Amino acid sequence: MSTEPKGIAFEKVSAWLESALPDYPPPYEFDLIAAGGSNLTYKVTAGNGSRFVLRRPPVTARVATAHDMQREYRIMSALKNTAVPVPAMLAYCSEVDLSNGEFYCMELVDGLALREQIDCEGMTAEQCAVATESLVDAQVAFHQIDLAAVGLSDMAKHDGYLERQLKRWNQQIVSLGDQGGDQNAGRDLRLFAELHARLSASVPESQQPPGLAHGDYRFDNCILNPDYTVAAVLDWELCTIGDPIADFVWSLNYWAEPGEELTWLLSPPTRYPAFVGRQAVIDQYCEKSGIELGHLDWYHAFSWWKQACIVEGVLARLRQGGGGGMKV
Repeated sequence: MSTEPKGIAFEKVSAWLESALPDYPPPYEFDLIAAGGSNLTYKVTAGNGSRFVLRRPPVTARVATAHDMQREYRIMSALKNTAVPVPAMLAYCSEVDLSNGEFYCMELVDGLALREQIDCEGMTAEQCAVATESLVDAQVAFHQIDLAAVGLSDMAKHDGYLERQLKRWNQQIVSLGDQGGDQNAGRDLRLFAELHARLSASVPESQQPPGLAHGDYRFDNCILNPDYTVAAVLDWELCTIGDPIADFVWSLNYWAEPGEELTWLLSPPTRYPAFVGRQAVIDQYCEKSGIELGHLDWYHAFSWWKQACIVEGVLARLRQGGGGGMKV
């Protein structure tokens, strides 16, 4: 482990942590536990052996809302003491010059993360059913949260979510094309514009009132308790006020089934044969939320287009070396 991992100005950050977190005294050890092409997450061990998590934006090629640390910190702080399980927030640092980026600290939630199919080895059908139901329960909980009661009603516009998403992610693709340079060499992005036009011309009418949309909800962004219920929902970087159906269908596209070859993850945990199929998840969500899902074909197509936009942005950041040391 490096004394000063990418994204951490060791001496400056250590001095700030010592002042802001008296229960977590120095010296500090930083372990990068999540890099990829998005926000960087570190497990920090304090001098007394206690641990917490520090999270900051990628080093380069940031997306304003997706990498807004204060926003993510605010959301999880607001969800404290609700039916949505989140880690306790510890401190937020707005001093960008301190480490070339804002960051925040939160409690470390120990538990099981189902990131790959191998993580499910040994789980029984009953345990998979518990995990599935708890995953759906947590999503229904944040979709139905009283935004005004938790102080999040002003976080974003309440109408036009699908139109806003189409505009926002299309702008990211356009900006990548405008940047040019080596990181986008040979990338033909015309298909993004073609599909964007088709989706924009056929946006379905809203079927539900706006709710809190996580933006990337799945097992990989949750920590499970020993009994396989959800202990904490993480990674709220894409959260906004939006269409609950769009948010659910996005999650549904992560729910790969055995035998499927084209999947959003390399080794989807839900392809483990003890898990129920995608239709059973739909049935659970509809029953628990009271929502009747319509226009599923449009929502599925929109989700695949949006995922392609995100992956294209991640590729650009990785090519610039902004993914925790990785460069392609």
